[in-house]
Amino acid sequence: MRHLLFVSLLLVCGLVRAAELPETDWLELMPKSDQKALEAMPEIDHNSPEGQGTFDSKGGLKQSKGLPAVMYSTKTVASMNDKIIRLGGYPVPLETDAKGHSTLFFLVPYPGACIHVPPPPPNQLVLVRYPKGLKISDIYTPLWVIGTLKVEKVNNDLADAAYALDASKVRVVVEADL
Repeated sequence: MRHLLFVSLLLVCGLVRAAELPETDWLELMPKSDQKALEAMPEIDHNSPEGQGTFDSKGGLKQSKGLPAVMYSTKTVASMNDKIIRLGGYPVPLETDAKGHSTLFFLVPYPGACIHVPPPPPNQLVLVRYPKGLKISDIYTPLWVIGTLKVEKVNNDLADAAYALDASKVRVVVEADL
């Protein structure tokens, strides 16, 4: 009987560990008014003046002037502050440790954001702090990031973000996740 209880406890612990938080959708980070404005926005042609983001003197890509206001939005969703979430996205490395592991990076909703123009609005960029670090060999590799989300304005030479996340776990998305 004692053995059966121990095995049951191990199975339950394993299931709890295997089950992750439900995925947070990127749109949950935008107020409804921004979602509507984004949906109503005309498609941006990357060859148009609106699509020609401006590189600043330090080499970062910033939003060019003249885009619809939603593309500069730092409006956040207050109920997301201090919430533990699981967010999927793509890394834009900012800092690495001595082993070459990324400890600070932006998480963006689609591959190549901040490289292609225009970059996502600040409320669709999340600064991730991950002291353990993760080896990022390809910015097109999707990640799951779990941690506590903070409403926090971040100004960086590369981009601006309206949120920061103190990550407790970061891992590469694998085929079994899909």
